[in-house]
Amino acid sequence: MSDTHFRIEHDNAGTELVVSAAGSDLATYVYRPDTPIEESPKPYLYPLKTLSGAPVGVYRPWDHRWHKGLQMTWSHLSGDNFWGGPTFEQGAPGHGYVWRENHGRQVHRAFDRRDTGGSEVSVVQGLDWYASSDEVWIDETRTLRFHSADTDEGVWALDFTTALTNVRDQPLELGSPTTHGRANAGYTGLFWRGPRSWTGADVIADGGHEGDAVMGTRGAWAAITGEHDEIDGGATVVAYAGSTSAAVPLTWFARSSAFACLNPSPAFDTEIKLEPGETLRLSHRFVFLDRMVDRGELEPIAQRFAP
Repeated sequence: MSDTHFRIEHDNAGTELVVSAAGSDLATYVYRPDTPIEESPKPYLYPLKTLSGAPVGVYRPWDHRWHKGLQMTWSHLSGDNFWGGPTFEQGAPGHGYVWRENHGRQVHRAFDRRDTGGSEVSVVQGLDWYASSDEVWIDETRTLRFHSADTDEGVWALDFTTALTNVRDQPLELGSPTTHGRANAGYTGLFWRGPRSWTGADVIADGGHEGDAVMGTRGAWAAITGEHDEIDGGATVVAYAGSTSAAVPLTWFARSSAFACLNPSPAFDTEIKLEPGETLRLSHRFVFLDRMVDRGELEPIAQRFAP
């Protein structure tokens, strides 16, 4: 195994940091985004790349301008929308999505830790979640850990952990479009959107599930493997459901038929009620492979990188 040194460079403007290894910028973390309020401003990781520099993310696609690489979201939060775009309302005309002035935003407060280099690097960030009323509803502590870079295998990994504390004086209801009546639309939480060229790519998941059948399952991991545009070859992104402190099980919102995405949803079909002062803790992992793999090759890799 070839261990690779990570480096984090912080910009002077105080808006983003860039994580690099093996001569490639792997991830740009934009923590003070210049985002329209209709897209529910929040930090995001984009560009996202493999060790060789191949793209494994998309930014503001025409169908969902609020999709940006990899980001922490919440689609239904006590009537507010921390996801972006229109809000699903059961019984509404058309497909049930309505534009409302209910967009929340996640605001960077401070970094408690910012590494600059090492065989693994981490940043620990404090954020405030502002509701559309301009009240702070959630105090978040977020950790991003970049690790396990290996040039021989063409792989690196990201751990994303968060603690979301209700600082409102009443309970918070954390749900999704499915908890509000739309079947198989349980997207919320940490959400990755893949490149356009990965539309229709192979979806492979724990428990033998594949393709659109992964949607709504509760396996330990799910992956998408697809080909690049512009450059030869392809890559694989593996996501791990990880853990939640809530009683609600983590459930996959994953597909590539409309577009490629992986989302271990904390509230796919069951709402989480977070009492005042209570904290919801989530922990997930993403692994980025510099090649396409089939199930036979993927399963031992998924076991080896399991958190």
